[in-house]
Amino acid sequence: MEKLETKMVQVTYFVELISSWCYWAEPAWASIKSRFADEVNFQWRVALLDAAGLPKSREQCDWFYRRSGAITRSAFMLNSGWFEEGRAEYHAVNLVGEAGKDFGFHDDRLRLALAHGALREGRKVGTIEECIGIIVPSFPGLDTERLAAAAGSPEVSQRVKESTEAFHQFKMTQRPSFLVENQIGDRAILSGLISESSLAAVVQNMLDDARAYQSFKAHFGAPPPR
Repeated sequence: MEKLETKMVQVTYFVELISSWCYWAEPAWASIKSRFADEVNFQWRVALLDAAGLPKSREQCDWFYRRSGAITRSAFMLNSGWFEEGRAEYHAVNLVGEAGKDFGFHDDRLRLALAHGALREGRKVGTIEECIGIIVPSFPGLDTERLAAAAGSPEVSQRVKESTEAFHQFKMTQRPSFLVENQIGDRAILSGLISESSLAAVVQNMLDDARAYQSFKAHFGAPPPR
């Protein structure tokens, strides 16, 4: 993972892999990654949903999908087939996505395959084994046994716990949330917004401010010590 010092701005995307709004935010995320690739670091971190954030029934899940799909003007409806009556959490899919980073998948490919399996195909994602079954066809060279072991490891679980705690420490209220920071100490949080224009505007402003400081330093140097 690149450090903030290597580029002027860093954007951290807090995502829950079975969140419908995160799914709808993916086009904006992909667009700004492409647009600002040369000057911005991008990373994603898991922010687990708790029981309060999960649907209580498949019928309720479908209602939420109709709402988000209508708001985003989607030509298709998401699939609630992943939902299991009585299951209190769906950490497995997030653990597998996070574990993928240890196998070179710091980008979005593996977690998007998991999200697609759940939210478009309605595949079950309640266990690590079910999640591994989703990604096998798309990543034929991947050592899925090692990936499954990593997903079930205390190390990966701790990373997901820490990233979820960071989400709450920043007092973010929705998934997705985006944390935008630059080298001069500016910070902005967009929690729940999925608009490319909103996110791009904040990133651009962060870059403009960082460039202005860089230009001033080139002309006048560092501030006097006293």
